[in-house]
Amino acid sequence: MSGAVQSIRGIHDILPADAALWFTLEAAATEVFAAYGYQQIRLPILERTELFKRAVGEVTDIVEKEMYSFEDRGGDSIALRPEGTAGCVRAGIEHGLLHNQIQRLWYHGPMFRYERPQKGRYRQFHQFGVETFGVAGPAVEIELIAMSARLWRKLGISGLSLQLNSLGTLEERQAYRQTLVDYFSDHRDRLDDDSLRRLDSNPLRILDSKNPALADLIGQAPELLEHLGSESADHFAEVRAGLETLGIAYQLNSRLVRGLDYYTRTVFEWRTDQLGAQDAVCSGGRFDGLVDWLGGRPTPAVGFAMGVERLLALMQILDCPLRRLEPAVYVVTQGDKAARLAVSLCEELRDRVPRLRLMKDVGGGSFKSQFKRADKSGAHLALVLGDAEADSGQVQIKPLRSDAAQQTIAVKELAAWLETHVPPTH
Repeated sequence: MSGAVQSIRGIHDILPADAALWFTLEAAATEVFAAYGYQQIRLPILERTELFKRAVGEVTDIVEKEMYSFEDRGGDSIALRPEGTAGCVRAGIEHGLLHNQIQRLWYHGPMFRYERPQKGRYRQFHQFGVETFGVAGPAVEIELIAMSARLWRKLGISGLSLQLNSLGTLEERQAYRQTLVDYFSDHRDRLDDDSLRRLDSNPLRILDSKNPALADLIGQAPELLEHLGSESADHFAEVRAGLETLGIAYQLNSRLVRGLDYYTRTVFEWRTDQLGAQDAVCSGGRFDGLVDWLGGRPTPAVGFAMGVERLLALMQILDCPLRRLEPAVYVVTQGDKAARLAVSLCEELRDRVPRLRLMKDVGGGSFKSQFKRADKSGAHLALVLGDAEADSGQVQIKPLRSDAAQQTIAVKELAAWLETHVPPTH
């Protein structure tokens, strides 16, 4: 008989012990996005492979090496989404959400890339994505960066550095591309195999190389900021001035190019020094050409994506406060009459006490075995109900996480007591 089936390499289960961590991030992000007027859009995991070839770029690592793409039974080429922006744009065009409108959208869920699994980099990973359409000016870039900074504060994440650059317009970047090709072609003998491959297809990605042997060569390469036209330079200056007004510190990084072909003008990354090589936890920028590139009418757009697993790892390192998910109250009973009363009492308490996290023991057995389960649940209080208490209309309250004395209270007063004594949900 064969052994138990294991999960796929690089694809992990999210276990109950981690639920509070995930819930804390998801709830905080949802609240912050709503505070800025962003609405959720839910996107499919499967898309046509053509979408990502057109949007991300056929000569990018994502499409060439990492994308899960296959032919379905109908003969169509289908891909598991490796990122979310392309699908969001596709949905906006398909459903008429973008033309002559301002849309503020966000989404979250799993993404898929065939990569060598390592800490902070998985084959199934999760992202939050935020996209704004219909706004050409720098104000929206400032707002998005401010919104992300607010999320870090809400989560208790500190120590992130904001990296900032401008890629200019598509035309400016194309001219700069030739400048880079000329520069690196003069030093072909110093390039590694990966950079030689990129030289003709995507030379800006050479600037993003992690090969330390190329650091000096890359450091002396021409800088894109010196090749911006006046409009792009003014746009970037306004972004920087807006961040300075808000007191958001940033570092200019002329080598920040982002890995996707659709970015234009402002690009940014929030980085940490706590996670080793996987240092980017939030990345984004402007992508004004993508909507018409995918068949829609020209529409300015800007957005960012946050890596959930990396943020969660950082939250653990920084010991950020988590929202409570364990039950606050655990009900133990002894006797048939008490057990029957407990069923209706628990439902009444859930009705009367908002957001009460209450768990009733359903395993039965002695008080000792029920209290073991109560302690394991993480509850702060136990409500103890035996047949004697059922007859007298009372219930005993036993603290489980402190040395406070046990007390007895009338059942009819219990809901009001719990409202003032149960620990808050966060």
